Amino acid sequence: MATNVLPRSVQRLINELARLPGIGSKTASRLTFFLLRSADSNQALELSSALQELKEKTRFCSICYHITEEDPCDVCKDAERNQRLVCVVEEPLDVLAIERSRAYNGLYHVLHGAISPVEGVGPDDLYIEPFITRVANGDFEEIIIATNATLEGDSTARYLERRLAALGGRFRLTSLARGLAVGSDLEYTDEVTLGRALQGRQSL
Repeated sequence: MATNVLPRSVQRLINELARLPGIGSKTASRLTFFLLRSADSNQALELSSALQELKEKTRFCSICYHITEEDPCDVCKDAERNQRLVCVVEEPLDVLAIERSRAYNGLYHVLHGAISPVEGVGPDDLYIEPFITRVANGDFEEIIIATNATLEGDSTARYLERRLAALGGRFRLTSLARGLAVGSDLEYTDEVTLGRALQGRQSL
């Protein structure tokens, strides 16, 4: 029978950290032992408190589905933003990327993923229907489809284009200019490139 060389609590934290994207077992072990050795005895407790607060206080905005602590979110209730312009993105991190570009002052809609038959993700698994309803009941002048420049992102964009076309030509439908690298995520795009892509968006 194998001997457990680590206390159960230590191994549990390593296992949980290793489940996070981009963190393997070695990185999870380093992070765990960093917390154990930390001179600041409260650091682990502060991390635990932050995680608990994250789960207790955050929710999805009922309008755009971005992450927020108050409903509606700050973007949706900001009267100084262009209320007739909406940008559709895959993830909340894409909202942060676009905001860093300082080239956009409209509203957002977060799908929380992209259509991917290989991974079993279909349109019903995303916040697409609420968006179609939002557009049908709204008065938008332009809709920017800003999905990632990947196969899944392109498939999602084409699906949205078909659904929105069925609503009639009451708005301009655009996409980000292809200054973005194919296969890249908005989250990792620098501010200048993303700003130029927004400014050079094109009709679909």
